[in-house]
Parts: sequence; C-alpha cells; structure tokens
Amino acid sequence: MPARNSGPARMMPSLVGSDGTDTGFPVGQPSNMIDVQVHSLDISNNTSESDVPQDIGTKSGNSGGDADHAEQDEDANNSRKRKRYHRHTQHQIQELEAYFKDCPHPDDKQRKELSRVLGLDPLQIKFWFQNKRTQMKNQHERHENTHLRAENEKFKSEVMRYREALGNVSCPNCGVGQPQRVLINEMSFDERQLRLENARLREEIVRITSEAGRYVGRSLFQNTTFQNNHNGYNSPTPADFGVLPPYSTPQSVVDGGEAFNNNNEVDIVDHQDISIMSSMIAPTEVEKQFIIELALVAMEEFVQMAHMKEPLWFSSNIDNGTSLLNEEEYFRFFPRGIGPRPIGFNTEASRDTAIVIMNPINLVEILMEANHWSSLFANIVSRASTIDVLSTAVGGNYNGAMQVIFAEFQVPSPQVPTRECYFVRYCKHRADGTWAVMDVSLDQIRAGAALRCRRRPSGCLIQELPNGCSKVTWVEHVEVDDTLVHNIYKPLVSSGLAFGAQRWVATLDRQCERLASALATYSPTNSVTDMVLSTQESRRSMMKLAERMVNSFGSGVSASVGNHWTTLATGSGTDENVRIMTRKSVDDPGRPPGVVLSAATSFWLPVPPKMVFDYLRDESRRTEWDILSNGGTIQEMAHIANGRETGNCVSLLKVHGQTESQSNMLILQECSTDLTGSFVIYAPIDINSMNVVLNGGDPDFVALLPSGFAILPDGPPAGNCRGAYNDGSGGSLLTVAFQILVNSVPTARLSLGSVATVNNLISCTVDRIKGSLFPEA
Repeated sequence: MPARNSGPARMMPSLVGSDGTDTGFPVGQPSNMIDVQVHSLDISNNTSESDVPQDIGTKSGNSGGDADHAEQDEDANNSRKRKRYHRHTQHQIQELEAYFKDCPHPDDKQRKELSRVLGLDPLQIKFWFQNKRTQMKNQHERHENTHLRAENEKFKSEVMRYREALGNVSCPNCGVGQPQRVLINEMSFDERQLRLENARLREEIVRITSEAGRYVGRSLFQNTTFQNNHNGYNSPTPADFGVLPPYSTPQSVVDGGEAFNNNNEVDIVDHQDISIMSSMIAPTEVEKQFIIELALVAMEEFVQMAHMKEPLWFSSNIDNGTSLLNEEEYFRFFPRGIGPRPIGFNTEASRDTAIVIMNPINLVEILMEANHWSSLFANIVSRASTIDVLSTAVGGNYNGAMQVIFAEFQVPSPQVPTRECYFVRYCKHRADGTWAVMDVSLDQIRAGAALRCRRRPSGCLIQELPNGCSKVTWVEHVEVDDTLVHNIYKPLVSSGLAFGAQRWVATLDRQCERLASALATYSPTNSVTDMVLSTQESRRSMMKLAERMVNSFGSGVSASVGNHWTTLATGSGTDENVRIMTRKSVDDPGRPPGVVLSAATSFWLPVPPKMVFDYLRDESRRTEWDILSNGGTIQEMAHIANGRETGNCVSLLKVHGQTESQSNMLILQECSTDLTGSFVIYAPIDINSMNVVLNGGDPDFVALLPSGFAILPDGPPAGNCRGAYNDGSGGSLLTVAFQILVNSVPTARLSLGSVATVNNLISCTVDRIKGSLFPEA
C-alpha cells in the first residue's frame, strides 16, 4: 500500500458533508451569515480517510512521470476551485450564540470544552468567535453611521432654518428688512455707487470692530447706530449683522416726558419676574455624560491651580494675599482646558486666601444649596437656580454631589451689566481632608449670544482649622465680554476687583462674622440698646429683618434681567443720569401694596471710599444729605456690632421731627465694609411693626422699601490710567438708590409728577453729598 502523507491531507478542505453528500454551496459563499469558514488548517471530524487524496507529492514511491505530475496539479487546482464551507447545525449555532452573549472572548480551556460538547474542532470554535466579533463590530459601526447621518441631516436642516430666518430679519427700530437682491442691469449708476459705498463702509466697520476685539453688532454699533442711549449697553443689536439680541436689561430713554401719554401718565409694566432662567432646560442624557466627564477633569485642574505658585501666579498690587494669573503659563500648564478664549472676551483670573469663622461642613452645605449660596453672597449673586442634579450627596454629606446651575452675577450699579453663567458645580472631599467646590461653564452645550461670561475651573478649596474655623482658598477664572460696562466702572471691572476672588473672599469673611455675631451669646448691660433689645431672640429677629432688607436692596439696584431701567436724560452732560424702574406690589407681605418707583444713579467722587462710608453712616451728619428727615435730629436706639470692623453694624434710628408722622417713624440701617466695597442701607419702618419684630414676631411680614448707598473703589490702588478721571486716583464710585411708594393702588398709572419728584430727590441728595465731601466741586 502506498504511503500516505498526512500533512498535506490536513491542508485539504472537506468536499462532502458528514453524511457523504455534496454540500452544494458555491465556492467562496457561506451558506449562512452565522456559518464559519473552515480554516485552512482544519478538516471536519467526520471526514473519512478515503475522502483525502492519496499519494500526493514525491514521497509516494511511484514514478508516474510528468503526466502524473500534471494530472495531480490539475486535480489540486480543481480542488481549490471547489473549496467548500462547513455548515454548522442549528443546535451548534444556538449553543454558540448563547455562549457568545455571556463570553465573547473564550480562552483555550473554554474553547476545548465547547468543541467537546458540540463535536467541533477547537480551531473551528476559535474562528467562529473571531468572525462573530467582527460581525458585531460591523453592525455596531453601521448603526453609528446611521445615527451620525441622522444627526448630520438634523444639523443641516437647522442651518437652513437659521439661514432662512436671517434672510427675513428686520430692524427692531424702524422695521426695515434686509435689502432685496437687485440685478445690476436694473440699477442706475448712482444706486450702484451707493451700494458699493455701503459695502465698503460695512467692511470698514467689521475691520475696526475686529481690531477693537469686540463682537460685530455689540456696543460699537449701538453707540453709532442708535440714538439717545446714554449708557449704551442694552440697546437692540442690529439685525443686519445676524446677532441675536442679548439677555441684558432692557433700556429706554425718557427726555422731556416723550414716553408719557397726553395725561402725563404711563402704563406700568411689572418686570419683577422676568428671568432668563425660565428658558433654561435640563441637560439630556447624552449631555449629562459629557458634563460628568468635564467636571472630573476640571476638578483636577482647579485643585492644581489652587496649590501652584509662581510662575503660574504672581502677586498683585491690590493686596499681599491676592495673586493674579499668568495667562501664558496657564495655557502651557493646561493646554487643553475647555477650549480657546472666545474672540473679544477678556480674561479675569485671581486667587485669594482667608480664614473664616465657619467649619467646612456648614460652608459646603451653603455652597451646594443655590438659595443659601445666593443669600450669603447677595451683593454678588443677584439670582441663582439649580437646573438639574446629576449626583446627590453620599454618606450624609455632599461628597460627590454634582449640580447644573444657572446664576447671575452683579455689581451694585445699573451701569454694569450682569453676568449670566450656566455651569456645573462639583463637590469633592479629597484624600487630604480638604473640601473642593468647583464650577466650570457648560457653554459647549448651551452656547448663545445670551451667555457673555464663561467660567473656567473656579471655586474654593476649604481646609479645616481648629476652633471651628476654615482656611478658604478661592480661585476665580472667567472670560467675559465687558465692552458694555460704563467707562467709569471699567478700571474696577478690568482689575478683577468687581468680580474677582478678593471680592468673593472678603464677602464670605464678612458674612461669616455676621452669622457668628447673630449666634453669639448675648450679655445684657445697662445701655440704651439693652432696653430695646432685651432678649437674644429680639436681636436675632432684628438682624434677620436687616438681612432681608440688604438682599432686597442688592436685587433692586443692579442691571439684572429682572430690572427694566429707564434713563432720564437730564441734558446736564454729567455721568449721573438718573435711571428709574417701576414695580407693582400686590399680595407681597414684604413690600407695601401699590406702585413702587425705584431710582438710582452712579457717579465718581475724588474721595477715598472709607471717607465716604464714614460720612454716610454717621447719624450726627445724616441731616446734611437726608432730605426726608426734614432737619430732625437722629438718635440711635439700638446697635448690634456684627464684625471686626467698627463700621459693620445694624442700627435702629429714631427721627425726632416736627411732625407726628416723623415721630412715629424708625429707620432700620445696616452698614458693612470690607476691602472691596462698603454699603449703607436703610429702610423706614413704623414703630408698631418694629415692636412686633422685637417681641418675637415674624420679620418676613414687615413691609420694607430699602434705600441706600453702594461705595466701591474706582479701581486698583495704583498704576491705572483713568482718562478723564485720572485726577481722582484712589477715588470712589458711589451708587445712590431710592425706593418710594408713589401710589397705594397697584392698578394706578405712574404720573410725570411722581417721576419729577423722585428725580429731584435723588439729584438734591447727590448735590448735598458732593457739597459736603468735595466742596471744591
């Protein structure tokens, strides 16, 4: 018997099925998508030896000559052409499918076990799983491609919709739309020249705007295109340039009563509840995953920035504890971040540290509750709302908590636009025992013309200290479009004093002192204050009422989206144009019912802020500027100190006037000061309402109309050019604000006489303050 060569025999595929019949499948085509091609090193277990060609090669010992070799080559070629695939049984396929769901990557031991159970070779098992994984991968890629094509079509339709909308825009002032396309042959020579000149001028405007680092359609156009807008930062944006109108405070100008009707009356629109937050929606499930990943990466960047020193940070000339960011080094250390700085935006980045009287747990709880956070920083945060909670607290604290928040940041002046931010806040208890609360903007998923402020990783790092204190390191890193800020406030804003880390830390330190004072044990003495505030509860009630008064003042004096200011163009050519705002008060226990008229103005004084603050809080000199006191003497009935500074206090004043109404009126006043600003806020209150509060009544039901002063530095201590205000280096920016009930009927119309009266009141107050502090003026 001729010798067999078993090696080449194993190289030949099986040409028949296990039952001896031809498989009948075409060459190169599997009988089923799940069937697997037999590998070149594999044969069926049921293939008999007779099926394998014998005597292949020269080792057979026969000398068939060239004819035999040619015949053998031809047979081998025909065998290769008739290559067949092994078809698995339905039972084998089902078992393999079921095993694949549990284990798509079996090891050698598992493959041998499967081959034993199913009667297949281990290599067949191996290649079946390889092909199955390839098939699943292809199906997944096809599914992703289908999804991406659908998203692409969606984006295309949105682009077409936006283009169609931009093609139909019209001017909000005159109602004129974009010019229609006209054929060259239909235009006259003069018209063609005018169109060419118009196009050239538009290109020049765009070039100048780009050089100035501003967006097309913002303040540069507002100042040159629209008339009679003296503060210029809330005018409508020209629709010709395709820029959506911003969510800034609506402004209008009243000159000589033109906005009033024939009866010298004007309809009152209540703008108190207008809020951009109503348009904010919670993130989708896909966006949530992106937000979580962004927060985790941003937290690492924030912690590193809180600990790093030079060259990333360098000392400022504002204060020894404040550091400013080296932007070039920042992008070298953190090249990725959240993307490049938007064109036209300025960077404000600072870091400050302070020791506050509050333990880390209580401080974290306040920061992670939007209402408590906005109340603690009422002079910075005008409003805040939690849009969604991505992760809740773990283990009874806020470790791992993650929230999506929309907030509005302010400076106490209607001449500085508020900054709206949409961001995620992430709290983490680190391995070294410190707490980190970090914010980072989400403008990638909520981009738009309304968001003019972007927060890079910012927040505070809290370290526990003995005696219930905490060391707070605050990092504030924002990119903002500040082109709409009034000129007299630009040095303050650009230096970072208005929204920077120093202001956050100073406010936190002062508020912690205030809370500690309210919770301190009261030791009565024989002073006049103890006769009025006889118990600890009366002291706390009075401080709670003062806190509500301060919060109401802060929300009513800024350029918030909920405040509709109207500028009274006095024609005096000064910077202190008065702005007024009307509100209807109905069913509000904290405000008297009727029509409330608010008026505010801001101006510059060449006097240090401390001198202005000491003058305004001195009750012995109050009659010099307080017109409503009508020359009566002022007596301090109660005094509660709430901080290290002597000026930080809550007072209850009594006016000894000539009329009975003055004698029955008290004045609740709170004074506060720190390195970044000072406030003197007061509100008249009748004696009966105050007695209810002092006897344990609810202070939330006492009607208040707070007025007062916000005193800010005019910029950094030195090294700033102030242009027209350069002579007042080290001066003050003073905001004067009044709230007056002009009519007790909420449905009444505002008369021109009421506006004139309030305008005269605030103008006389400003003149008296200037005359007392700066007689040379």
